[in-house]
Amino acid sequence: MKLYVFDHCPFCIKAMMTVGLKKLDVELVYLQNHDVEARIEKVGANLVPILEKSDGSFMAESLDIVAYLDNLDGQPVLGESQFGERISTWQTAAGYFGSRLLFPRWMMISLPEFACDEAKAWFTKNKTEMINRPFDDAYAKSDEYIAKLSVELLKLDWLVPPSQRGNQLTYDDINIFPTLRNYTVIKGIRYPGNVRQYIDEMAALTDIALYDSVAV
Repeated sequence: MKLYVFDHCPFCIKAMMTVGLKKLDVELVYLQNHDVEARIEKVGANLVPILEKSDGSFMAESLDIVAYLDNLDGQPVLGESQFGERISTWQTAAGYFGSRLLFPRWMMISLPEFACDEAKAWFTKNKTEMINRPFDDAYAKSDEYIAKLSVELLKLDWLVPPSQRGNQLTYDDINIFPTLRNYTVIKGIRYPGNVRQYIDEMAALTDIALYDSVAV
């Protein structure tokens, strides 16, 4: 099987987490960010992640892929979500600052989906419109955004590291960890102890690399 992804995409990370957690024999294929046709020809829409099954058919929608991969061996391990609304509300609030911090930084580190200038230009154009400001302007306000995002992270006092619950993961972990993992590319964020422990333990359990070593 193959999983077509972007390394920075939270939806892709959900599927990649499941591959790592279940130690599945799935090849990760990194698409170029601007290559919309490569996605459309597989699933008829501009979507990632895309799973190419063993029979050659394709599957989209991240949580559908997660469920499919988790059930492949007939022994699913992911528990049901308990804090879906709480996570969604938090991500909306944090995402305002997070997007303005992340988008410029994806252009400042080496990611496989931005291996060519066309991919970088396509991303920059689309995401600049999304946050309604040039990347340079957003990056220049990093200190302000980091301070505000750090406050939002304090609100995750309910987040319990996996080791404190028998390493039993749920769909809540699938939904929130990709966001927190991506924030590791932002140098200077202040993480509450439980959140930093959560990030490190989740990365180890799901075999997802963090960005601390290349943080900007």
